[in-house]
Amino acid sequence: MSEVKDQLLYSKEHEWAEVIGDRTIRIGISDFAQHQLGDIVFLELPEVGAQVNAADSLGSIESVKTVSDLYSPVKGTVTKVNSALIDQPELVNEDPYEGGWMVEIEIEQSAEEALENLLSAEQYKEFTEDQE
Repeated sequence: MSEVKDQLLYSKEHEWAEVIGDRTIRIGISDFAQHQLGDIVFLELPEVGAQVNAADSLGSIESVKTVSDLYSPVKGTVTKVNSALIDQPELVNEDPYEGGWMVEIEIEQSAEEALENLLSAEQYKEFTEDQE
């Protein structure tokens, strides 16, 4: 069974979101998603300063099996990109919640408002059980 971290929120597209500052959200893909994708070989991530809307594509993730879009669970401005993933995309497989995070986004509204449509860890566990 995939690891689901209780302190994170999750999208139905398998991104996780973590509040790391008053208006900063860190985003990556879930352990479930990286297992489904297989060995990740390339990531295309947005530029710092890019404006994103919730449910918009942030970039793509290429694995030996497929290419998938990475979606933003929130609206805001990309303030940081995990540049380590450019040379080491396998970090997403090895550690999707720490070393494999992808971007940080500064949001305009409160974190509670920005994240209200995401799933709790328990809801995400139930959601993914149907897909395994």
